[in-house]
Amino acid sequence: LLNWMSTRKHTGLVPWENYQEVTTSLHTLLTPGSDQVEEWRQSFRSDKQTRVLFVDDSKSIRTYYKRLLERNGYQVETAESVKQAYDIAINTPIDIAIVDYFMPDENGYVLCQKLRDDERTENIRTAVITGTYLDSVIRDCLQAGAVECMFKNEAEELFLARLSAMRRFIEVQNSIEQQRERLQAILESVGEGVYGVDNDGKITFVNHATLKVVGVEDDESLLGMSAYNALHYTDENGHIDDHLRDAYGKESKLRCWETRFKHHSGKPIPVECTVHPLKLNGRQDGSVIAFRDISNQKMLEEKLRWQATHDHLTELYNRRYFESVLEQEIRDSQRTGIMSAMIYIDLDRFKYVNDTAGHETGDRMLLEISRVLSKVLRRSDVIARIGGDEFAILLKNVDPALAVNLANEYRSALNNISVTAGQQAYHVHASFGVAMMDDEDMTAGDLMANADIACHIAKRMGRNQSHLYDQGNDERNAMGTELGWSSRIRAALENGDFELHYQPILSMADINLSNLPAQDGAIWQSHLNDNGGAFHYEVLVRMRGENGELFYPSAFMPTAERFNLMMDLDMWVIENALKQVAVSGNPRGKVALSINLSGHSLDDDEAQSNIIHLLQKYNVPPSSIVFEITETSAIANLEQANGFIRELCSIGCRFSLDDFGSGFCSFAQLKNLPTSLVKIDGQFVKSMARGATDRAIVTAMNDVAHSLGRYTVAEYVESPEVIRLLKICGVDKVQGNYILSLIHI
Repeated sequence: LLNWMSTRKHTGLVPWENYQEVTTSLHTLLTPGSDQVEEWRQSFRSDKQTRVLFVDDSKSIRTYYKRLLERNGYQVETAESVKQAYDIAINTPIDIAIVDYFMPDENGYVLCQKLRDDERTENIRTAVITGTYLDSVIRDCLQAGAVECMFKNEAEELFLARLSAMRRFIEVQNSIEQQRERLQAILESVGEGVYGVDNDGKITFVNHATLKVVGVEDDESLLGMSAYNALHYTDENGHIDDHLRDAYGKESKLRCWETRFKHHSGKPIPVECTVHPLKLNGRQDGSVIAFRDISNQKMLEEKLRWQATHDHLTELYNRRYFESVLEQEIRDSQRTGIMSAMIYIDLDRFKYVNDTAGHETGDRMLLEISRVLSKVLRRSDVIARIGGDEFAILLKNVDPALAVNLANEYRSALNNISVTAGQQAYHVHASFGVAMMDDEDMTAGDLMANADIACHIAKRMGRNQSHLYDQGNDERNAMGTELGWSSRIRAALENGDFELHYQPILSMADINLSNLPAQDGAIWQSHLNDNGGAFHYEVLVRMRGENGELFYPSAFMPTAERFNLMMDLDMWVIENALKQVAVSGNPRGKVALSINLSGHSLDDDEAQSNIIHLLQKYNVPPSSIVFEITETSAIANLEQANGFIRELCSIGCRFSLDDFGSGFCSFAQLKNLPTSLVKIDGQFVKSMARGATDRAIVTAMNDVAHSLGRYTVAEYVESPEVIRLLKICGVDKVQGNYILSLIHI
């Protein structure tokens, strides 16, 4: 009968004595999913034999049942008394104990009690077996902890069926325990902190990572505690993060919430939390909180903020920060009436030092200048490096006479500096321009322009001089200079005195890192020899003077911006670059150009239509053009810039965010502007081989760009070492003197 029944999924055996179980069995057989429950039980069923302890004072009965059980796959131990059985249960792993009720010394229910009350044996399932049915026997056994009552005169099949039911219970219980241990192991292996709270915000569980972050050795000190009191950090003002506490036990989720937890030592720990509601049977049953320690991330952010306000070489403040300080000082001066001044410092003949002694000597000179100036400055003065060989100093609470005296004092200190390269000593001389905050309507830009003008006048006076800006005379002189430059720019646009230079941009995938040549340009030459290669260039503009001298953008761009000539210059560059692509034939569209666009063009309604017209005129695929914009030009009118970019992107052009990382707000601009590439600021790239900080910053910027779906380009690549470091960082493309300096067509 049992064999026949085992072949039928919807058949169950119910002994006549247990007729009350018929309705339950029918319900189980007719309930959909019961097969899955049995399959689930079997999937967790252990391959190990169930271990049975059979206790009876009769040797023949012990022998009979031992053989019966072993034939049916059980592992059997036997005992003839309560004491012997108890000793076996303590020293041998037992799953089920079947105990004879009537025995000479002590009855079986005594053993049931002992097994139940001893923590070493409390998990053993016990059953009493007897030869006669008595209500008192059954009552005593159940009260003593037995879960089943068997009879010696019942059929073997029924006995085995009862035992099989007990075994299934043990297997299910073991599987549940295995699942619990498995989940606990998973929880402990998670690198992030995880803890749970009930609806009242009390901690119900924590994993090891949580204990490690908060500096607690075991969970006993946290379980049952209010998470608000146990984990949340209270600052010196008594403020605690209520937003996280309000999310405990609620149905709403909280994602990526930054707050601070408290370490056992009392120190705050910056963390990022995510709160998920925990529901059991459709009912809210607290929350699960996952968090991670973001101390390293915060440290990197601080480094990035520091880098955004400081010069990487001299560690002085940079131009961006200095301009913000000037704006604040001007406001304070206008409010209080206390006058301040600015000194603009331009080193004399610094290019000669770089060209003859090399950039390393030039860097050492800049570092020594920074050290000396920082040492002699007054405590209230603020110094910054605002250009390659240009410095600026803010002088607070000075009149014109004191400002000039301080400028001469600082200039004299620089005259004592000399830097040796080989057998040659290079001395430092500089021109100082001083400008006062003496105009109510003055801006930081006005003040810097005045100081710059004064500095240029000091250079014309013979260099190594100090000059105080005089609005009446100096402005006319400066205007004459500016007007002269503006006329030269207009003439160059009309006469074609501008010329284009090209710097290659090479994909990192095309570089063989195992065989990097030492000489500059060799990599590009190898790439040219590969007929299957594609070519990408950045377009750079230069201006030829009357005597054939070559002027870099720093010489004419400021004037072009001041006299609104930038859009004309941008259009000249774009048209002539597209013309050269058209003349070359651009075989199979392999040539791509990166062209810089100024903020003036981004803000001009005609620039967009002019660019589209030029692309059509020279039949150049828009997909081969990448327009590079700086964050400052985009920030001026973000909405206008977005519209401009999206319109040209719609026809196939691409955009790149130039000088990425030069300001901390670059990260915000990267999210807001629809660019496809970012160019990492070269000041970080060229210093990667000299310090871990710049490597970490380049890595962080590259990861941020990639996470937002942008490709990355690193500029100022000047050595094989930098190439290898950029490969480790994951940068996509590179350009710089090591790849190739410039090509003039």
